[in-house]
Amino acid sequence: MAEIHGHCDTKFEKVRDAFGKNFDKGFEVGASVAIAIDGELVVDMWGGHTDMERTTPWQENTLTNVWSSTKTMMFLTLVYLADKGELSLYDKVAKFWPEFAQNGKENIEIRHLMAHTSGLSGFDAPMTHADYEDFEKCASLLAGQAPWWESGTASGYHAINQGFPIGEVVRRVTGETMGTFFRKNIAEPLNADFHIGTGPEHDDRSCFVILPTDVPAAEIEPGSVAFKTFTNPLMDPSMALTIGWRRAEIGAANGHGNARSMAKIQSLMSNRGVSGGVRLMSEKAPEMVFDEQSNGVDLVIGVPVRFGMGYALNDNPPITPSPNTCFWGGWGGSMVINDLDRRMTFCYAMNRMFVGGDSTIGDDRGQSLLTAAYESL
Repeated sequence: MAEIHGHCDTKFEKVRDAFGKNFDKGFEVGASVAIAIDGELVVDMWGGHTDMERTTPWQENTLTNVWSSTKTMMFLTLVYLADKGELSLYDKVAKFWPEFAQNGKENIEIRHLMAHTSGLSGFDAPMTHADYEDFEKCASLLAGQAPWWESGTASGYHAINQGFPIGEVVRRVTGETMGTFFRKNIAEPLNADFHIGTGPEHDDRSCFVILPTDVPAAEIEPGSVAFKTFTNPLMDPSMALTIGWRRAEIGAANGHGNARSMAKIQSLMSNRGVSGGVRLMSEKAPEMVFDEQSNGVDLVIGVPVRFGMGYALNDNPPITPSPNTCFWGGWGGSMVINDLDRRMTFCYAMNRMFVGGDSTIGDDRGQSLLTAAYESL
């Protein structure tokens, strides 16, 4: 029987049982799950190890890369800035970043960047994995590039590069990088241990992701938007196995944290601006997210998805029973679910990528925990 640590309200014993079963069945190496209701943690559990050899235990404060679950932190940052009146999500990007108004991008708005509808899902210039660690280069290349499709007409998942233009907008508006602004204004006030750009002081408790071994290669039509997005450079999870990746500030992909830190922050969405008794946004701020921006088969990931302001919105089939749910997940399995109807945030983070599925919005491990959470309710 797996040894599970942390706190679990008696009402959510099904979540504890499901979490333990994931370890007992050999699906997990190290993982954490957290649930906040009304802005307070009712589940905060962790278990397993930080390495495949299972030599070092996953601790209460262990951090790992959660890939695109980082995007939810970036989206919340923009909602925070819009709520403070520093920008509008309908502002043109060029209002703050004049250099962006090149090659037909004069009318692209912040909302297009958030909802993957800007037409900038990848790079024209040849790229390497190391280039992702050079924020200035990536932002500059996208400023000069022409969109691959007409902005606002369809979504095409901006897998890694979404963080560069949004990060530049945040820097132009606030004078600080995405990671620094997020840390000072959101993470630190909530005592949330999540980092976009993880400093050396956290290395001794940070673990690298464990690469997948059971996922078949996808067939992508050469020359398609998806092909161009995923092959320049080739999407390879081993790019995260460097200190340079950990240090970079890639708001779309390289956030490091755990389920607890994600739930503390994302509770600002489900609990309408308040988490842990700390109000950082107005009560109506989370409603911005439900402004639908696209609804159809995504040009990059090839599945139907309904995007609001950054977050995906509940659709058919629904990810939760609650209509007012916004969510996203990370490559390999991490998940962030905000249910505004039940004022609940569910978060899951792990180090072993892909078990029982290949999905941007969670696999069987996280789904089993989410199902248990709703059965508990």
